[in-house]
Amino acid sequence: MLGSGCAFGQGDTVAQTDQTPADPQIALAQPLPRVGRLIVVSIPDRKLVLVEDGAAKRVYPVAVGKASTPSPAGQFTIVRQVSNPTYSHRGKVVAPGPKNPVGSRWMGLSAKGYGIHGTNEPDSIGKAASHGCIRMGKADLEELYTLVQVGDAVEIHAQHDAAVTMALGEAMPIPTT
Repeated sequence: MLGSGCAFGQGDTVAQTDQTPADPQIALAQPLPRVGRLIVVSIPDRKLVLVEDGAAKRVYPVAVGKASTPSPAGQFTIVRQVSNPTYSHRGKVVAPGPKNPVGSRWMGLSAKGYGIHGTNEPDSIGKAASHGCIRMGKADLEELYTLVQVGDAVEIHAQHDAAVTMALGEAMPIPTT
């Protein structure tokens, strides 16, 4: 049985069924833009925040990469969206459905082989369990998929830094002197 995998190797694919890939140019995101949409992922908090016009609109629990296959930290963009993807790994093809390790939606990132997707292992949400991708629960994934589009910025943070604090709407600590 295939586990929920990412960090695709040679020959691994997610087949596209309903949208055309955009230009895979990386558009660097600025932290919490005043206008527009940004996805902020906090690896240590295991949360994904959808930020629109500088305000957090949704916060979702996610699974992130495990220690041996960590999620990439950095600034990326969504380069394609696929509804009901077909997943291929080492010559084995998994059709859309409950056994598909990437679930019902795939949002491919500009970091080749990485994406935001569902899972056939829902108990992994909230844990460091993936092969580097960001996994979401089915209902959360399907909601997010309708709220974002190709070209949207994605920031993955390896630490709970000021940008994550702002995205989560937390109070900034007052410096002590």
